[in-house]
Amino acid sequence: MINSSAQKQLGMTFLEVLIALFILITGVLGAVAMQATAKKGSFDAMQRSVASALAQDIIERMRSNDATTLVNYVGTDYGTTLNSVPSKRCNTVASICTAAEMVVNDQYEWEVALMGADVKQGLKNIGSLINGRACIAHAANAVTVVVSWQGRTALTDSGKSTCDTASSKRRQVIVEAFIN
Repeated sequence: MINSSAQKQLGMTFLEVLIALFILITGVLGAVAMQATAKKGSFDAMQRSVASALAQDIIERMRSNDATTLVNYVGTDYGTTLNSVPSKRCNTVASICTAAEMVVNDQYEWEVALMGADVKQGLKNIGSLINGRACIAHAANAVTVVVSWQGRTALTDSGKSTCDTASSKRRQVIVEAFIN
């Protein structure tokens, strides 16, 4: 006869091991999905940060130039086609430029940054916003800079600006400044 202490179960049954594995795998998959969502959110935040920095950059370039040249910065096609390199570059101490030459250099350098043309992988620009476009408007001494780019997911387009084609994936940063 088997005594009662030997009848007690020792260790885990196969069913208990399967349930524990199922719970563990569900937790690991949840953590992986959470990491992927966080990475997407981080990328979207980085794109917004780049757009904001680009808008502030051109505003500071405009402020550092002669106020009479503000109208020369106005444009609705920034980011569509990269302008040619200016004949006179204003990027060294030795090259002293007029206000008009500074405008041309500022526009070129800003558009290079907007289009990501300063960072390439093969022939593809990879250094900036996805399909980055921009518009600059000027009225009196008030300047409005709109930077648009392509988001990863569809949202409701606010339609606050006509800069770039309206789309459910269009994202925009609108910065207004007073320059005197």
